[in-house]
Parts: sequence; C-alpha cells; structure tokens
Amino acid sequence: MKKIAIAAVSLFALAGVAACGESATDQAAESQADAIEAQGEATADQLEAQAAATPNEAQEQALNEQADQVEENADRRADQVEQQGGNADGGMTTSNTPTQH
Repeated sequence: MKKIAIAAVSLFALAGVAACGESATDQAAESQADAIEAQGEATADQLEAQAAATPNEAQEQALNEQADQVEENADRRADQVEQQGGNADGGMTTSNTPTQH
C-alpha cells in the first residue's frame, strides 16, 4: 500500500511538471486520469496477490486475467478522461486539436 501511495504521489508530481502550458481543464483531467490509473493498478495488484496465494491453478489464472482486465479498463477510462479534458478547451493545448473537414 505504501508503494502505491508513493507511486501516486510521484505521478502527480510529474504531472505537475509536465503540465506547464496546459489549461486548468487539462491539468484537472490529467490528475483525475492519474487517480483512475492508480486505483486500477492497486486493484489489479490485489487480485494478483490473491492469485499468487491460491493453490488452485485455474483460479489463479482467472484472477490474473481479471487483474489484467481491471488494469486495461482503468487505462481506457483514464484515456477517455484525458481526451475529454483536452476537448473541453477546444484541443488548443493538446495534440488532439479538432480538425474541421
């Protein structure tokens, strides 16, 4: 748990450095996305620990697959949050600037 907290704090610190020139909306979205990813990783880590502790190989595999899915879902949701944050300001501060075709 301590490792996860340190990792989350590090991510937020790095996000602050990388946020120079970003809008407040982008910064908020990035912070929210980081929190989503950290929570997904923490949940996946718990599932993987359960998998490692079980003597049942089928259950171990199922828990590891569930952990992978939780992490993938969290990453996907975090990407959506960041995308929406970038679009909120018209994409002016992100690489996802809308095009007009």
